[in-house]
Amino acid sequence: KNKDIEKGVMLAHSWDEGKVNPKGYLMSEKLDGMRAIWHDGSLWSRAGNIIVAPAFFLAALPKGFKLDGELFLGRGRFSDVMSVCRCHCPNEAAWRNVRYIVFDAPAAKGGLTERLAAARAALGEGAGAVVQVHPQVVCEGVEHVYKELDRILALDPPAEGLMLAASNKPHRGGRCNDILKVKKFHTQDAKVAGHKPGKGKHVGRLGALECRLRSGQRFDVGSGFSDADRDAYQANYPIGTIVEFRYFEITDAGVPRFPTFVRVRPDVDPSEFPA
Repeated sequence: KNKDIEKGVMLAHSWDEGKVNPKGYLMSEKLDGMRAIWHDGSLWSRAGNIIVAPAFFLAALPKGFKLDGELFLGRGRFSDVMSVCRCHCPNEAAWRNVRYIVFDAPAAKGGLTERLAAARAALGEGAGAVVQVHPQVVCEGVEHVYKELDRILALDPPAEGLMLAASNKPHRGGRCNDILKVKKFHTQDAKVAGHKPGKGKHVGRLGALECRLRSGQRFDVGSGFSDADRDAYQANYPIGTIVEFRYFEITDAGVPRFPTFVRVRPDVDPSEFPA
């Protein structure tokens, strides 16, 4: 595990319309892929774990130039890309469909606009079959955000949301307001701390996951599961598993309101959460 990679990853807060004017930010589609950092001839996960990619894929990436982006198979295919890219014996045929979509060059100088220009120059011609720089547009304001969000959510399959990035700020690691995620619903990650038995039609299987936020707040996630998920809950969601859930808002008590299971997040390090 590479602790320096983990410390250097920039992580987004959720956009708060009342606190941040998005005008002038760079706006792009939020990708439903696996975060990956290209550094020192290797691909790394956001948690600092090595990603074993085939030789043809690594050969297309620029030597000596650090990149940050997502390994992407397409909208709605998060589970598929995780299955391909977390395998320690890479399937070259499967990797042929993966694209590395770059949205930052952390070691380059200047703001994001300059860093992305440096990334394009480093990639050169012919890299598009493996790697490409993610398109960005300059946000014109709040109305522009919502118009673009409505457009991408109407796609089939729909996009996950939008990203807003400060165009003139230098790169820095950790969670910050220089990058912001925009979704119709809020999402967070949580660690599974227990299982509550089902009642009624769910007797004998999962009723809800007992979860903990990074803050330590405990709550239950009881919706969003198929019958098959509930039957195999011990295999699918063992204690310590990180899950993503969506919710409407955080109550005054600090508990997510109407939490719904979205997916398992094997790319998130459990050490980010209380034991």
